[in-house]
Amino acid sequence: MKAYIFPGQGAQFSGMGKELYGNPIAERLFERANEIIGFRISDIMFSGTEEQLKETNVTQPAIFLHSVILAKTLGDSFMPDMVAGHSLGEFSALVAASALSFEDGLRLVITRANAMQKACEVQPSTMAAILGLSDNVVEDICSGIEDIVVAANYNCPGQIVISGSIAGIDKACEELTAAGAKRALKLNVGGAFHSPLMEPARVELKAAIEKVSVLPPICPIYQNVFPEANSDPQKIKENLITQLTGAVKWTQAMEQMIADGATEFVEVGPGNVLQGLVKKVNRTMPTSSATIAAV
Repeated sequence: MKAYIFPGQGAQFSGMGKELYGNPIAERLFERANEIIGFRISDIMFSGTEEQLKETNVTQPAIFLHSVILAKTLGDSFMPDMVAGHSLGEFSALVAASALSFEDGLRLVITRANAMQKACEVQPSTMAAILGLSDNVVEDICSGIEDIVVAANYNCPGQIVISGSIAGIDKACEELTAAGAKRALKLNVGGAFHSPLMEPARVELKAAIEKVSVLPPICPIYQNVFPEANSDPQKIKENLITQLTGAVKWTQAMEQMIADGATEFVEVGPGNVLQGLVKKVNRTMPTSSATIAAV
């Protein structure tokens, strides 16, 4: 059984998606995206600088577009038995699996990016990667800290990203290092994603999600906050709304997909980070990157 997985923020790079533009489907979708966004994001993706790609109104839509348009150009060869997306990638997965329209997905991603930026500006906050500790140890230490700090991304066994206030993250890194963490590395991010500090963004995104139509996907999706097979449109909406303040249970999703029969993982979008995480869950699992033949 083939599982398709879609990356999240951080996978962007200059030139992303340029190889797709010769495909008529890709050209139409890029031009439609430019219309919706109100500027030529395709030009920034194809030839912009790294700094331009890091801008709030560019990063998330660019990754979404690269993943979704690549999936669309695969045509009949895109036959997933299951899909999942890491954080932002969940929106890409839902569009690729025909649960959301291209236009609705893109508009939601734009709303999400802007809402997250506003939430970051309300309270200074950050994230940190913790390596070499069990989930339970990280969770227990975070729960004992007075400031807001939570386990936010369960990326693979032994790798958890924590999220919270700057004071909370500093204290957690200190205590987790003392508990035996191999590394406790603060990340260069502008906010505490997937934590209670994203509540203002969740409220704003909830209003937008409730207005769109979600259809049953062509295959089950394993969502970040509910890492089990799901095809119910209402549950998909509820899980999407919870995602901004809930944890990305990527390890659990990969383990469940394998338990449900996945025999191959194909990463759709920029980079290959997710393939590396799959290998940390099961080192013998075949992985690859989706590619489009030249037109």
